[in-house]
Amino acid sequence: MKNFLLIFCLGLLLMSCDNSKARKPIVRKTSSFMSESIERNKMLNKAEQSVLMQKMKSDSLNQYLSSAYGFWYYYNTQKADETMLPESGDEVFYAHEIKGLDGSVLYSRDELGTRSYLVDKEELISGLQDGFKIMKEGEIITFLFPSYKAYGYLGNDRIEPNQPLIYTVELLKINKISENENNE
Repeated sequence: MKNFLLIFCLGLLLMSCDNSKARKPIVRKTSSFMSESIERNKMLNKAEQSVLMQKMKSDSLNQYLSSAYGFWYYYNTQKADETMLPESGDEVFYAHEIKGLDGSVLYSRDELGTRSYLVDKEELISGLQDGFKIMKEGEIITFLFPSYKAYGYLGNDRIEPNQPLIYTVELLKINKISENENNE
């Protein structure tokens, strides 16, 4: 009888606690920061594009081409008879100069020297990563990069945040890497 009474009391106690209701999910309002950031970037990109278009319009000496990568360029030296383009994993050797839109030299070719880059395998501003893919050995191309294809909102010691840039790049050599070397 004692056991029965103990089980009955325990059951009664457990049943009285079964008064819970399903909890509703907590609805949190999303921060407006992301929406504001998106709108701010859209306005910045539109303003930069307008400035770049004006720059191209005022330069009657060069014929600018629009790339599928989001920048503009013209040939200083074009190698129409050359067919080889760099591919992923190839090593390119190049020399370049960086200017502001006003023509002021931010980094000279002599200061930067000759550099190498493994296509799609190393970190580099996205404008140059994409720019090499349309260059042939021996070509010199001047690129107009919006800030998001260059140093973006960070900038560096000589480049302002959100500054569009002019790069003049000479592709000195393409070192083709064989498929076997790429897979190792």
